[in-house]
Amino acid sequence: MGLPYSLSSDRPVQLGLVVLQSDETLERDMRQLLPLETEVLISRVASGTELDTAMIAGMEGRLTGAAELLPRGAQIAAVGYGCTSATAQIGAARVGDLIKAGVPTPHVTDPVTALIAACSALGVSRLGMITPYVANVSDQLRVVIEAADIRVSHFASFEEKLEENVVRIKADAIINAAIDMAKDSSCDAVFLSCTNLRTLGVITEIETEIGKPVLSSNQVLAWHLMRLGGVTPPEGLPGRLWQV
Repeated sequence: MGLPYSLSSDRPVQLGLVVLQSDETLERDMRQLLPLETEVLISRVASGTELDTAMIAGMEGRLTGAAELLPRGAQIAAVGYGCTSATAQIGAARVGDLIKAGVPTPHVTDPVTALIAACSALGVSRLGMITPYVANVSDQLRVVIEAADIRVSHFASFEEKLEENVVRIKADAIINAAIDMAKDSSCDAVFLSCTNLRTLGVITEIETEIGKPVLSSNQVLAWHLMRLGGVTPPEGLPGRLWQV
């Protein structure tokens, strides 16, 4: 005879993430940014070792399948797609459609959509951008950002092809590049692009040095997910963004 039981109607807020196979950073950052009581449900999408347009095109066809692997019994308030450059290549609307085809959720966001929302909240119209990407990937990201009436006033790249190297770019290189870029008064804020770039630990240090907002792919994605999901951010998160 089976044991008696009942089903609880109490649910924490559940947020979903579709993370690149090659990404070693986004999950860790999300667990540092989101409240402990928020459930983060994660799926991975197959991706190549080199970030280029061919890899991104192939990943587009796998997004729905990756979203389908999120738990069926969950009530996911919002899903984040964890790739900045691929969103720029595929298009945010297309990414949203592909993920919603795989999982029932009212909201889908991504680092590009989240960045645009963050710039609007902060009143940023001139953005300095630092990426690890090669030129043909970086160029489309700049086009998409400027189409949202945010001028990319400054741009710099580490021009690293291999994802396994992106995650290991040392903090001092990121800090020095951001500080140097922010010296120009025509730069309202600095954006550190790429979910695999380890930026969370340097945001406060850079902001203290330059006196301007510093945004990163993972930071803005977490911020936007929390807004869409109705989640109150914890105290003391890195960056001026959390004050708006």
